[in-house]
Amino acid sequence: MPKVVLKLIDDISTDTIYPGRFMATVLPEETPQFAFADNKEFNTKLKNNEIPKGSTIVAGNNFGCGSSREQAVSCLKGYDFIIIAKGFARIFLQNAINLGLRVIISPDIEADEGDEIELLREEVINKTKSKRFKIISLPKARQNIIDAGGLVPYTRKRLREIKNNLLKKAQVTED
Repeated sequence: MPKVVLKLIDDISTDTIYPGRFMATVLPEETPQFAFADNKEFNTKLKNNEIPKGSTIVAGNNFGCGSSREQAVSCLKGYDFIIIAKGFARIFLQNAINLGLRVIISPDIEADEGDEIELLREEVINKTKSKRFKIISLPKARQNIIDAGGLVPYTRKRLREIKNNLLKKAQVTED
């Protein structure tokens, strides 16, 4: 069961998530080291592998506001974080979908660092506080992209499906 490893307020900018001074580093396998670089304690825990993959970050409204830098998403994806926020900035949300970062919109979420979270299809359960919070689901097409691991893996999967269907039709036609 994922635990909340970081609780954030409203209006967390991409510069807080991935400071601009590291913009020269763009490779997805290199960006995670700079996640929350200005929060030295948290960044050190990340670099020392003290935070398990699949952990949860809980935030307020407008998470990922500011610039459109994709690195803010890729650095979080590198740790396989689940981001639960009251709301996401539009461009950050689209980047998250494109890169397959698991994001959950829950406008009433209440959680503190250390709380255990259970994620269901339509709600988040804070097991520590014994409270339930509604999830606003993403449109199915967008969720399918996240579930596939991002836009590139989703597109590859769809192209394979189309190719296989065409091959099956061609075999039926030959018979």
